Amino acid sequence: MARIKICGLSRPCDIDFVNEAKPDYIGFVFANSRRRVTPLDAAAMRARLDSSIVPVGVFVNEDIGQIARLYGDGVIAAAQLHGDEDDVYIEKLRAVCGIQVIKAIRVKSREDIIGALDSLADCILYDSAAGSGERFAWHLAKDAPRVFFLAGGINESNIKDALALSPFCVDVSSGAETGGVKDREKIKRLVRLVRENEEGEME
Repeated sequence: MARIKICGLSRPCDIDFVNEAKPDYIGFVFANSRRRVTPLDAAAMRARLDSSIVPVGVFVNEDIGQIARLYGDGVIAAAQLHGDEDDVYIEKLRAVCGIQVIKAIRVKSREDIIGALDSLADCILYDSAAGSGERFAWHLAKDAPRVFFLAGGINESNIKDALALSPFCVDVSSGAETGGVKDREKIKRLVRLVRENEEGEME
């Protein structure tokens, strides 16, 4: 059964929206982005987040110590890496704090899917490019041989197509926004669509 992550929360009201909708994961972006949040702001939002929702930190080539501090302070429970982080980096990060690691892979061909098989990350995230909001050729991820998150251009109109690929989790950011900010009703509808898909699989 697929899960859903709403990424790029940046305002206190965004926490209210997800606490109501109950996605499985949310994302705080600490990399350069219009959705970027400071550790202080993220900590304040994390304190108000429903305990059933897993907070993920999104990073690009971040200092390992900074990730470890955010994890140690309880601001995040997992790290999503969108830079040049290799297995050596992942091993060091795990040695420091034992955090769950999601490694983003930019997909241009099936070879990118296969090339990620040996990654030491706990999960792989297939995307077009970090924060682009563009959809890659999703069919390349069909029958991917390891657990994966699917991101890149997911919205209400195509989320069922995304779910048909059997991802562990669909990762939505711009598709949950209106005018560049998170939209309460869109978040609720997106989560509802994933839950309805789960119910359909169980029947």
